[in-house]
Amino acid sequence: MIGRLNHVAIAVRDIGKAAALYRDVLGAEVSAAVPQQDHGVTTVFITLPNTKIELLEPLGDNSPIAKFLERNPDGGMHHVCYEVEDIRAARDTLKRSGARVLGDGEPKIGAHGKPVLFLHPKDFSGTLVELEQR
Repeated sequence: MIGRLNHVAIAVRDIGKAAALYRDVLGAEVSAAVPQQDHGVTTVFITLPNTKIELLEPLGDNSPIAKFLERNPDGGMHHVCYEVEDIRAARDTLKRSGARVLGDGEPKIGAHGKPVLFLHPKDFSGTLVELEQR
């Protein structure tokens, strides 16, 4: 069902500082920061030869990333994102297997402009999983 790893998301307090670290110290290709109003975050994508890293900074106090940073003051890995061929079919298969889809269960448009869903971390060894349609 799952395809390639699309990205690993890391929550950060200062996206400019984190992006500079990847660009200036690690020599990575770093995108511009983009506010994602619908998701309550600002994102930066770091392009690697085989995947991407997504930096997430809270966009306001009600951001899910703000809550994550309250529990994890130094930031850290927030979620992993896998590609799927058909997000609704993947959702239905997962739900039949007992996995919990967060929110209302309907795909939302993610940072790449494609449909995404999130799966409950308790169902995946403590890891929040994002599915993104290819």
